[in-house]
Amino acid sequence: MKKQQRTHRYFGNELQLFDKADNWKSYFKNFISKYLKGQVLEVGAGIGGSTKILCDGKQHEWLCLEPDEKLSLVIDQLIARHQLPGCCISETGYLKDVDKEKKFDAILYIDVIEHIKNDYEEIRNASERLNRNGVIIILVPAHNFLYSPYDKAIGHYRRYSRKMANSLIPQGFEVKRTVSLDIAGLFVLLVNKFFLRQKEPTLQQILFWDKFLVPISKILDRLFFFHIGKSLLLVIEKSDR
Repeated sequence: MKKQQRTHRYFGNELQLFDKADNWKSYFKNFISKYLKGQVLEVGAGIGGSTKILCDGKQHEWLCLEPDEKLSLVIDQLIARHQLPGCCISETGYLKDVDKEKKFDAILYIDVIEHIKNDYEEIRNASERLNRNGVIIILVPAHNFLYSPYDKAIGHYRRYSRKMANSLIPQGFEVKRTVSLDIAGLFVLLVNKFFLRQKEPTLQQILFWDKFLVPISKILDRLFFFHIGKSLLLVIEKSDR
């Protein structure tokens, strides 16, 4: 697929840090895997960190859309080295740059919507690119009171409450799933905000969280009925009526 001209440069190094968080990605994959079929569009695919975990190769096509040309090149290299399934292709650009004739069964925004100023317009535009009964899957940082200098530094406009996330839902869609995930991670953020005040996590901290705290969250999230956590996962479906 022809590449678009570079329209964006991404600042921040959390993509490289969270690329190592395989346990976390496998955890939230459990809640969305059944929707990842047919034609899939992953908006803001970054360096393919989530793609490697979420795409199992059974999809007809998985389009990795990334506005930063340098990051998109990383995905190209993963595809060329067969480190991503054969159904994966990449394109540099925004949703508006994707062929208007293409429709999708699932559109993913994995830690992306918080980077988009007009989030409602983005989701509304995405809703017009879905096949019948298609879904939009949104993973965002939760609890706006946790908004920190680190959020600002990496381009987050906001964090989300459930009410804020629900306000994104276009007319004609129904909620299939809403869960809050990673209680242990939430407490880590609270400690950092009020005591440590780090501007960004270290690789060692990310690895510790992913290896030891995410498994704890898997237990606690269930005990608290998926109502508390540092991340909010929303799946909405286009009604066939």
